[in-house]
Amino acid sequence: MLQQDPTGTASELSEFERFVTELAVSFVEARPEKVDEVIVNALARLAECLNVDRCSWWQVSGLVEDAEVAHTWTRPEFRVLQSGESASMQVPWILSRMQQGEIVSYARAEDLPSPEDRQGVARFGAKSGAAIPFMVAGQFRGVLGCTTIRDHREWSPAVIARLRLVTAVFGQMVVRQECEERFADAVSELQELRDTLLVENQQLRRRAKSPATQSGIVAESQAARLVLEQVEVVAPTGATVLLLGETGCGKEVFAQAIHRMSERRGRAMVTINCAALPPTLIESELFGRERGAFTGALSRQIGRFEMAHDSTIFLDEIGDLPLDAQVKLLRVLQEKVIERLGGGQPVKVDVRIIAATNRNLQKAVEDRAFREDLFYRLNVFPITVPPLRERTADIPALCWAFIEEYSKAFRKPIDSISKESIAALSAYHWPGNIRELRNVIERAVIISKGPRLVVQMPATGAETPANSNRLDEIEAGQIQRVLEQVGWRVRGRGGAAELLGLKPNTLDSRMLKLGIRRPGSAH
Repeated sequence: MLQQDPTGTASELSEFERFVTELAVSFVEARPEKVDEVIVNALARLAECLNVDRCSWWQVSGLVEDAEVAHTWTRPEFRVLQSGESASMQVPWILSRMQQGEIVSYARAEDLPSPEDRQGVARFGAKSGAAIPFMVAGQFRGVLGCTTIRDHREWSPAVIARLRLVTAVFGQMVVRQECEERFADAVSELQELRDTLLVENQQLRRRAKSPATQSGIVAESQAARLVLEQVEVVAPTGATVLLLGETGCGKEVFAQAIHRMSERRGRAMVTINCAALPPTLIESELFGRERGAFTGALSRQIGRFEMAHDSTIFLDEIGDLPLDAQVKLLRVLQEKVIERLGGGQPVKVDVRIIAATNRNLQKAVEDRAFREDLFYRLNVFPITVPPLRERTADIPALCWAFIEEYSKAFRKPIDSISKESIAALSAYHWPGNIRELRNVIERAVIISKGPRLVVQMPATGAETPANSNRLDEIEAGQIQRVLEQVGWRVRGRGGAAELLGLKPNTLDSRMLKLGIRRPGSAH
């Protein structure tokens, strides 16, 4: 039985116009993540309006201008088209007509001139159908297909005109979605570029502020000269370097020197503190992540290794790297590839690695806290940076480097430093090393009242009772000594928490428990 088209009465036309208006509004208001759902709902409403059994939107992809099912709605009792089904494999003649911008409709499958198309239509279960192409500037971009499965029907010019209108609305929505996706990709790429430039600029600013980069490494002492000789030997080779030494002894300064003397000096060295990142984030920070790798990962982000491509990466506090990340780092050293979190494609990187730690890595290997194979990969050229107490001859030059930095920063011209201050600075044992010296000079410049700098030495603090074996007294004495060395500054770079290897909140709790208070503070 041949089903007749609607007569096109005024009420039917008004209802269809209302449907098209609501369709356009729903597309405009649809959030990106809801677009697919809105399209399927619109196809269902279109099928209801036209009394057909299946409506599908076919998306054109690739240079061959094939059309594949992108969205479809079918009455529950009939076969649902699968996403990705190809028109070129099912109805090649119909596809060739639509590629030329022609509308194809048939009341019976027997009306189609191509045997292949008749067989394809039969596989779809269609008795009648209409296919309206969507063209943009003469380019074939999509198809709106409507078919009947229960009965045959005619496709009048009035119905075809309505389908053309709906096709235009669908097509514009799809084009808008593609534009938004391309825009989002472009924004993501710009964000990656911005992140890269931000990290490089941060590195450049750090280098510009560092006294080691302004006046060269201070190496007037024999101990520092020996280290500098090792740096000059290994820098041009590109070999992996492991810097060992106490906290605050200047390992990053020597890493910068190695980078500046290498062939990679044209790009900024990338620095990351392995102890400063939570274990849940360190993998994505080092190796990057793909969009959707975890909840909240809305865009791709490259990691520090990709940022350091053709340059140097400085892994500070390598001994605190989690074991899972150690495995991936070992692969970088062995194969020169990384994999972003949530991705499966290896990414080639050409990066020189300089690692640093204040821990005994051999002991960590014995305790199974550090991989033995990674240790030997990093330990190619170990350099031990001496503590400040072993290079006291460098203290005057270091003081002047810091004085120049802070006098300029605080707009306090300093043209001399007292001999007594230099003598006291040279005699002090410096448990916090160069970082502690920097803090002492910074404080001295802040409180200075003239061009001659007089340095107030750190107080020795309340000593632990002689021969005390009480753990709380030993702990309290150590915490108070470190607090006095850094001017009672708990947080931040060079603060007491960092020197003690504690989180700031943990140190606050221990101070409260042990009754440690800053002199002059309210009890």
